[in-house]
Amino acid sequence: MSHISVLLHETVDALLADRDTGIYIDGTFGRGGHTRLLLSKLDENARVYAFDKDPQALAVAAELEREDPRFKIIHASFADLKQELAQLNIAAVDGVMADLGVSSPQLDQAERGFSFMQDGPLDMRMDNSQGPTAAEWLMQIDEQDLANVIFNYGEERYSRRIARAIKQAGYIETTGKLAEIVKVAHPKWEKNKHAATRTFQAIRIAINKELEDIESFLPQAVDVLKTGGRLAVISFHSLEDRLIKQFIQKESTLAEDTGWGMPQVQQDTRRLKKISRIRASESEVKANPRSRSAWLRVAERLAVKDAS
Repeated sequence: MSHISVLLHETVDALLADRDTGIYIDGTFGRGGHTRLLLSKLDENARVYAFDKDPQALAVAAELEREDPRFKIIHASFADLKQELAQLNIAAVDGVMADLGVSSPQLDQAERGFSFMQDGPLDMRMDNSQGPTAAEWLMQIDEQDLANVIFNYGEERYSRRIARAIKQAGYIETTGKLAEIVKVAHPKWEKNKHAATRTFQAIRIAINKELEDIESFLPQAVDVLKTGGRLAVISFHSLEDRLIKQFIQKESTLAEDTGWGMPQVQQDTRRLKKISRIRASESEVKANPRSRSAWLRVAERLAVKDAS
């Protein structure tokens, strides 16, 4: 299955806010759907820089680089945003977007080891050129820590018994074997959802440091945005969306400062203004079921207040 970009037009339109030039960042190139649409709406003086860790995504991006001189791909995590832009002498940009979902090719290719729908080597690395595979990671982590990962990142209530079964199994080479171990250990799962869904999500998030990268990326994105620049982020599960929601809430709310014996004073430290929160339409969900859990949150950079 080819990758279908979720909330494609909504994201690009929100990011541009009627502009047709500037410098823009795609934090998660994937297969380039959002980047290509963005480029199609920009003039010849605009520039788009994209980040990705996946070697297959980088190969697709390299082709786009050859086609369009306005585009450049960066082989890095969006968690390294400011560092990478500094090396390019870019201090400020007009928009930053990120699509936090796993791409369809990653899910559909058995050899990537992301999904239990097809049996393949238990890998799960976004960048499969470095770091431990999921199989290796499961051998290294102890049972208690594994149970905590499955509970916290998978929101799985039976995390302890699943972790115990996984550790008792020894080295697990394939996605099919892991899925079967979880299925046997799981006493009750949601209708129309595989027993291993939450566990696979948790392991993938952990070995790719997905939530840590998001927490690092968001403040950097705001740091590099020009006044009026937009941040647009698509999330696919509650853990991601909660991080984005809380970050935007914090950056768009007046902080209260109470001094000794002084009346309460509100300091305007806001850096963002909330713009919108958008779900995929019914027609999009029908055409692409993977969009059903997607949320797009958009915020705009406010002018920096005088600290005096």
